[in-house]
Amino acid sequence: MTLSSPASRVNTLENRVSELRRWLDVDALPLWIKTGLAADGRGFHERIGQDGIPIFSDDRRSRVQPRQTYCFAAAGHSGWTGPWQSAVEQGVAWFDKTYRLDSGLYGNLASADGQLIDPTFDLYNQAFALFACAELSIAMPEKKAEMRAKALSILDALKREYKHPVAGFEEANPPRQPLGSNPHMHLFETMQAWEKVDPTGPWMELTDEIAALAMNHFIDADSGVLREFFDHDWQPMPGDAGKLVEPGHQFEWAWLLVRYGSSRHSPEAIQKAKRLFEIAETHGVCPDRKIVIMGLKDDFTVRDSLARLWPQTEWLKASLQLAINSTGDERQRYLASSSKALDALQPFLETPIRGLWYDKWTKDGGMIDEPAPASTFYHIVCAIHEACDVLERIDKS
Repeated sequence: MTLSSPASRVNTLENRVSELRRWLDVDALPLWIKTGLAADGRGFHERIGQDGIPIFSDDRRSRVQPRQTYCFAAAGHSGWTGPWQSAVEQGVAWFDKTYRLDSGLYGNLASADGQLIDPTFDLYNQAFALFACAELSIAMPEKKAEMRAKALSILDALKREYKHPVAGFEEANPPRQPLGSNPHMHLFETMQAWEKVDPTGPWMELTDEIAALAMNHFIDADSGVLREFFDHDWQPMPGDAGKLVEPGHQFEWAWLLVRYGSSRHSPEAIQKAKRLFEIAETHGVCPDRKIVIMGLKDDFTVRDSLARLWPQTEWLKASLQLAINSTGDERQRYLASSSKALDALQPFLETPIRGLWYDKWTKDGGMIDEPAPASTFYHIVCAIHEACDVLERIDKS
């Protein structure tokens, strides 16, 4: 076996991902359950300073609570032996008590003492409420019936109050513009998760609807680029808003579409995923820092050279998922790309206290020394678990 052999490449990736898994299990999860979980029972803190002290004064976004709940439920399901159940139960209880509205949906923002200060609807938040329910159903099977009923209630309320007349969902009631692809991406992820948990449920229909919306409207038919903002007819918004391209979302949609294409035997979905990946890797990776940047224009010129941690995790997930759905030289190209994604991720994790992370890397000034946002943990946990799973399957194939 040579160092450049396919088996050697997989073995090297497995070793690197194993190191990440140890960082997650030994450093990050214990720190975020001890310090990131509020001692007064009020859910999860928004941020932890690089000194290891939580930022107590932050208002708390609705989305952070189910995202953190997902992280600990996924950890428990994957064999982590820390006190994940208590974290999950506290997160769910505070989320429902603080953010849930009479409609059965969730508000947007609460103060640290648990007062709902912004009850505004955001489709993004509902997607993560549904997503946490799916993961809880797996990690705590005794709660599956309860979580399914809760998820169906949320989905029913969404359809009743915010269903778009063509496809997908509105951003408000009464409707307003722009409509966004990003919250639909997380609904797409969530419906895929629920399909696995509850194969006979109503999830598949919405999965297919969002896939069609993405392939027919979100993704430009000529260039293959994924757009972010749309008018009420699902046409790109005029002006700069309609030209915004986020490489991180290109990778994230590629990951989701290749999974979808594999499950539905859809060559179209897989080809669109490959094109999204190609655009993000070719134009969205800074040639100097070798990391994914935040923004492009639709002509692929740089719009925002700032880099954040989360797009690096989406690069890793997409490259590995494309690898498992490829063979031969094509698989090796995606595996080589996943190695680059690991290189891009690592500097964000090199903090004074292990288990934290830096969120932003500027083009000229290096990492920004600021508190680690809890919202990023979802991306990290999902990427590490996905990498472990995919590499194990590749090793057996």
